[in-house]
Order: sequence, then C-alpha cells, then structure tokens
Amino acid sequence: MISMTLLYYVAALLFFAVAFFSFKDKRYSSALFWFSYGLIFLLGDFMPPALVGAIVVLMAIVAGFGGVKGGNYQTLELQQRLSSVKRLGNALFIPALMIPLLTVFSALVLVHIKGDGWSLLDPKNTTLSALGLAAFFAVLAALYFTKEKPQQAFKESSRLIEAIGWAFLLPQLLATLGLLFNQAGVGETVSQLTSLYLNLNHPLLAVACYAIGMALFTVIMGNAFAAFPVITAGIGIPLLVLQHGGDPAIMAAIGMFCGYCGTLLTPMAANFNIVPAALLELPDKNAVIKAQAPTALLLLGVNIALMYLLMF
Repeated sequence: MISMTLLYYVAALLFFAVAFFSFKDKRYSSALFWFSYGLIFLLGDFMPPALVGAIVVLMAIVAGFGGVKGGNYQTLELQQRLSSVKRLGNALFIPALMIPLLTVFSALVLVHIKGDGWSLLDPKNTTLSALGLAAFFAVLAALYFTKEKPQQAFKESSRLIEAIGWAFLLPQLLATLGLLFNQAGVGETVSQLTSLYLNLNHPLLAVACYAIGMALFTVIMGNAFAAFPVITAGIGIPLLVLQHGGDPAIMAAIGMFCGYCGTLLTPMAANFNIVPAALLELPDKNAVIKAQAPTALLLLGVNIALMYLLMF
C-alpha cells in the first residue's frame, strides 16, 4: 500500500539529500537544518511530541540566525539549456502534466484496487497517496526524456528546496499554529467579540464578516490553513451554519478561497510572495504582492457574493 508513512520516508530521503549536499559544501548549519527536518519525517511517529517540538525550535534558531543558506549547484550554460529545450521540444511538459492527470486517474480508478485487508492507496489519504504515486512516475518520465541519472533528480530537488530556504517549512508550521490557536480558545474569543460588537442578524453581513475575517487572519498568519480553524470555529459555524442555517460544505470551500485571497496580500506567505521575488531578482521585494492585490480584492468580493447566493 502507498501509505502516508511511505511518503514521509521518501520526503525524509529527499531532505537527507539536501543535508548531504549542504554538508559537502561545508554549509554545516544548513545541513543541520535539513537533516533535522528529515529526521522528523523519518522518526516522527516514534518521537515524543516534546522532542519533535525541540527539534522545530532548533530549526527556528538556526534559520533565525541566518544559518540556512543556498548552495552553489552546477547548472548548464544558457546555450546548452536552449539546445536541450530545442531537442526535447514539447516533451518537456509531459512530466509536469503527468502529475495532475495521474493524480486524478489514481484517485478515481486505482483507488478501487484493493483486496482482503489491503488497498493500493491509503484509504485515509487517497488524494495524497495518488499525488505521491503520480510524482514518482513523473520523475521516471523526466529521467527518460532527459536521459539523466537518478541522482540528478536529487540534485535538482535540493537546488529548488534550498532556493526556497527556510520558507519551505512555513505552510506546515503555520497550519499547526492555527490548530494551536483553536485549541487555546481563540475561535471562541472571536465569536464573542463579533457577537458583542457586530450586528450580524442579516446573512449577507455574516457572510461578509466571515469572508473578510478569513482574508485578514490569513494576512496575519500567512496561511489560510492556519486561519481556517480559528475563523470557522468563531464565525462560520456559530453564525453562518447554526444561526442562519447555511450549507457548511459551501462555507468551507469558499471560505478557504477567501483565505487564499489573503495569501496573495501578505509577506507572511513568504514561500508564495517573497521567495519568487528573490528568485527572479526583482528590485522590489513586494512586487509580487502589488501585482496580485487587485485580483485578490476583486476575487474576495466575488467570493462573498457566491457564498451568499449558494450557501442559503
């Protein structure tokens, strides 16, 4: 079975490869950072939560003091790259297109391959298992078309991960932070404040409050997954679902989309908005956010209208 544990082990192998290349370049603090991250994926199920937390704190300290630095990876000269592109042609796009197509195919078809007590895909995480399987075949296809050796896949993956740097961890950590906020009762506090200071008896006002709250909290947290449990527990469920009788499925789907509008507007989403500006060597580090802002605000308004029309 292609279980989540197996995918975690593959991720650990990849991060160990990044650590190896960092150590080889004598960037020891970077090697420590990526080795620690890989260790969590490899042994996280067997570690006490406090130990995992200590490793995360260690990684934060290393990153905070500028210890995570990119490496110098050998790449082809421009003329060689252009020649390679000309030789491969449209075949370059096949591995990239294989990932979504095979993921959908696996989730719809291969999910039914099962026997007595086993299944090809993890029944608890079918989509992620399908994505892992699709990525594996996409890598094989890329190696076939480019005629490169398997170790080149590790080198290129390491180069991209190190280009992103410490921001690679943000989605996972911020999503966890959102759950911690919810466990701490922040959602209940938000619910009390909105009930106390805002008159949300009309469904449209409640929808607008929920949608804008998702966007604003995402701007603060940097991740819609972090904002979702807090704002949904504080505004979505008590007001939209229980008080106004809205459809929770539509609320959740469009609510997350509202959060993504906030993602387009915040430097806290460094892996989306700051890292691309650095990779493209843009003179203005906020250029990506400025370009996305009109679309984000317009889309937020559309989401409010859609939620109001479809939810009730």
